[in-house]
Amino acid sequence: MATNLVIDDVLWERARRVGKLRTKKETVTQALTEFIQRRRQREILKSLGTIEFRKGWDYKKDRRDRESSR
Repeated sequence: MATNLVIDDVLWERARRVGKLRTKKETVTQALTEFIQRRRQREILKSLGTIEFRKGWDYKKDRRDRESSR
């Protein structure tokens, strides 16, 4: 599908160099791919919620207990 885009030349050139890409098509495709990946990651993180830590948890004691139960 052919699409005409007006892209800032300075922005495109910076993105192309940073990505070590050769063409505008490669640069736009890579940028869109990374954009989608970041948005998906953000959604996954939102769905996971937060981690609750136990106050007073002694990781060394917990490790010793697990090792002694083997």
